[in-house]
Amino acid sequence: MVYFARWKIILILAICALGLVYASPNLLLDRATSQELADTLPGGLPVQQVNLGLDLQGGSHLLLRVEWSGLVRERLEAAVDSLPRQLRDADIGYTGRGLEGDALVFTLRDPADADAAVDVVEETDPELAVEYDAGTAQVRASFTEAARTAIRDNAVTQSIEIVRRRIDELGTTEPNIQRQGEDRVLVQIPGFDEPERVRDLLGQTARLTFHLEDFAARSAVRPASVPAGRLSFPSMDVDADGEPLIWHMLRRDVVVSGENLVQASATFSEGQPVVSFTFDGVGGQNFGRVTSENVGGYLAIILDGQVISAPRINSPILGGSGIIEGGFTVQEASDLALLLRAGALPAPLTVMEERTVGPGLGADSIAAGEIASIIGLIAVMVFMVICYGLFGAMAAIALIFNLSIILAVLSLLQATLTLPGIAGIVLTVGMAVDANVLIFERIREELANGRSPISAIDAGYSRALTTIIDANITTLIAAILLFAMGAGPIRGFAVTLSIGILSSMFTAIMVTRLMVVTWLRQTKPKSIPI
Repeated sequence: MVYFARWKIILILAICALGLVYASPNLLLDRATSQELADTLPGGLPVQQVNLGLDLQGGSHLLLRVEWSGLVRERLEAAVDSLPRQLRDADIGYTGRGLEGDALVFTLRDPADADAAVDVVEETDPELAVEYDAGTAQVRASFTEAARTAIRDNAVTQSIEIVRRRIDELGTTEPNIQRQGEDRVLVQIPGFDEPERVRDLLGQTARLTFHLEDFAARSAVRPASVPAGRLSFPSMDVDADGEPLIWHMLRRDVVVSGENLVQASATFSEGQPVVSFTFDGVGGQNFGRVTSENVGGYLAIILDGQVISAPRINSPILGGSGIIEGGFTVQEASDLALLLRAGALPAPLTVMEERTVGPGLGADSIAAGEIASIIGLIAVMVFMVICYGLFGAMAAIALIFNLSIILAVLSLLQATLTLPGIAGIVLTVGMAVDANVLIFERIREELANGRSPISAIDAGYSRALTTIIDANITTLIAAILLFAMGAGPIRGFAVTLSIGILSSMFTAIMVTRLMVVTWLRQTKPKSIPI
């Protein structure tokens, strides 16, 4: 334990030097300069700073609920729409097809068709649980609890991905987007000071569809009834009372949907902000075919249940691209393009909780954390020097390397530092010298037993090593469990604690020992000042 190969010395010194270099931007550069250099210089250079969490630099906090129950009804409505053709193909007579609550029901004309009817419904949607009542000849189908859970989980998972795409389009750094509970999504966006825009972007489903319109059936009032195969949607334009100016009568068949979009961007047409779009191959072919067959007709563009534009088809639109006009402002056109690029949410999101954290509170937290870290660092260093003299000073120097390595790793990983993360660093400062205390006390015991300085130091390090590893592994296991099972700031605490544990083991076992061994071999002391 008192011998170091040359390659080990070089490796230890290199790690310490890199720690200092990569930690230095956090102390020498302001955040704006660091970000500017990171954007212009090649990756890997020591210019990046640790990302600050919501509680340290302010930002927006939203808790959203995924309204997934509507998806169950949509699936049932789709089954209701497809059943007539399938039952007709199977030569099964029925009456009273429709929905009752969360169940699809219809009555058979001939009870002998019960088995065949059950098979048809199961083929329509395999996740439907089908029951037949022989007394009333009624077939009833609904989703099982397992199926409803699967629909909910899929909706939440897809919503998180779409929300992440939309937030990333805003150009923010390190947003925290994660699931909470069964149907809720937590969104934290550090450094973004436009909470209203975030709420508007996340509150829109952005479900885009194109439908042919029956122009003659346009009305200034909502239709009392809608014919089969038709849909009625209001325009985005409203009067002084907030009522739609026009109700459009559309064909139910979707010409092309937002799922076929490959690009959307805000641009200008005749001096007005518009959204240009491009379809994929399949969408472009369908769009071109329908516009070619319906020249002179009207094509309505539906976004989240409202007609944003219903232009006349003056000529075939080939090439799979076009523009959406809707009297947009520049910001509205930009946001709509963003929504279309990110994709539609599978279900609407409801804002359950919204908070805005000001940067002043974060600055106070950072200042308090810095003061606590400095006081803790000085107190630990003074304690070590008082108790262990020269060896304690060596441990104090290793402690500085320990902190620099923690900051360097956080900067390289671009991890997000939160207030609990600062608490983890402060805790690490106190824990970092535990290994040195164990080693130094063991060396004292060996000296008291009459060993020579070299033998005492060798025995102290070798015999304390197992205890040090065991103690740190148990703490590391707890930190890993906190990261795996915790959320948000708890994970930040676990990350800094884990990095601190590994760094402190390296500095205590390798860095401090290298300094002790170097001093020992250069001075060859008769006694050890410990």
